[in-house]
Amino acid sequence: MDHTQPDNYRPEQLVEGDINLTSARGDWVVNGNLDERTKELLERDAKCFMHQSMSTPCLDVLKTCDGSYIENISGKKYLDFHGNNVHQIGFSHPKLVERLTEQLQGLTFSTRRYTNEKAIQFAEKLTSLTPKGLNRILLTPNGSSSIGIALKLARAVTGKHKVVSFWDSFHGASLDAISVGGESVFQEHMGPLMPGVERIPPPITYRGIFEGNEDKALEYLEYVLSKDTQIGAFLAETIRNTDVQIPSKKFWKAARDLCTRHGVLLILDEIPIALGRTGKLFAFEHYGIEPDILCLGKGLGGGIIPQAAIVTREEYNTFGHISLGHYTHEKSPMGAAAGLAVLEIIEEEGLLEKVKCYEAYMKTALHKLHKKYSLIGDVRGVGLLLGIELVTSRTTKEKAISEAEEIMYDCLKQGLSFKVSKGNVLQLSPALTISKEELERALEILNKAFLKTNTIA
Repeated sequence: MDHTQPDNYRPEQLVEGDINLTSARGDWVVNGNLDERTKELLERDAKCFMHQSMSTPCLDVLKTCDGSYIENISGKKYLDFHGNNVHQIGFSHPKLVERLTEQLQGLTFSTRRYTNEKAIQFAEKLTSLTPKGLNRILLTPNGSSSIGIALKLARAVTGKHKVVSFWDSFHGASLDAISVGGESVFQEHMGPLMPGVERIPPPITYRGIFEGNEDKALEYLEYVLSKDTQIGAFLAETIRNTDVQIPSKKFWKAARDLCTRHGVLLILDEIPIALGRTGKLFAFEHYGIEPDILCLGKGLGGGIIPQAAIVTREEYNTFGHISLGHYTHEKSPMGAAAGLAVLEIIEEEGLLEKVKCYEAYMKTALHKLHKKYSLIGDVRGVGLLLGIELVTSRTTKEKAISEAEEIMYDCLKQGLSFKVSKGNVLQLSPALTISKEELERALEILNKAFLKTNTIA
């Protein structure tokens, strides 16, 4: 396998996922962590699939996934604090498996121009949980497509083609989504992208361009909106998922007001963070605001069926002559059955309250690690979306990229999987159904890994 990086590889520009800068990924494969059968399958995988940043070479070969765990073919279990953000209700939830099994015995596909009762029930349930007035929905199999639908709808509603987004943002990997996203790793070699995108610095509270001064970020946004009358949409993650950036309530209140004042639709991308991840069903509920278009996905299919959606305002339902989505699986009975089950499980198992309880516990534990290890520059989080930002020292705040990879691989050896974002942020996103004992186990593994770095403050 090829573990080398191109000459123009710039880790400081990456945000979304593991960057594999060091030799650690290659060492993981060859240094006794995997059995021969696994190595053979990884080699076959590498010969068949296209190689791409942040996904290859693969770490291991999985056999099963259940609850908070993924398990490889040799029987080793990993507590999965990554999950690609699809495991709000855990992996292979029994009720979801039962619902999908039942659906497989009936309607398995709904051809376009027809509807089905399951899709209607799902749409009714989802829109009953959004604010009054956000009651129109379109379904699509993936999050990138929901972003595309939202962008098209914003153009139709406002008659304006431009959009504002944040640098370092991620909204999907399709050509339109990378055009409005802010990460160069997705734009390399792509040539001309969709025109009309204005990017602004995000309101990062630690080591950001404004160093926590959100007033400057708001001034920047207001300046851009006031100068360009062709901007029709502001697209943003309510809370930045991958490296856990959490704007203040003041920021989002003011940003919402600016959009209203300038006739700009607010599109909130909650594809990875909705459905209880932050302790609320939707992250915008923390801020007392409403989007004009809400994009959902990932966990909406319960980690089994690809399912995404947009939810938008009743008054925008005037473009029946335009095909905003028109996807083959637009009203998938399987996806709808999954989405309906996910929403019911969140309610029936009281996951929102559980997340709030675990949030307090995890923050307390991670702040203890912060005080203990000088390698930790910042700890932040909301709900069960948590980030540990590593620095070479708390005075210089330089990125601790090699140390982050060292800690990640040590944790993998001990049975804990998570994502490293921005090169130096350990992002922790466990299943919301996780037990207290499993959280304690994860914290023990993290502590052991940090101990090996010899960075006690």
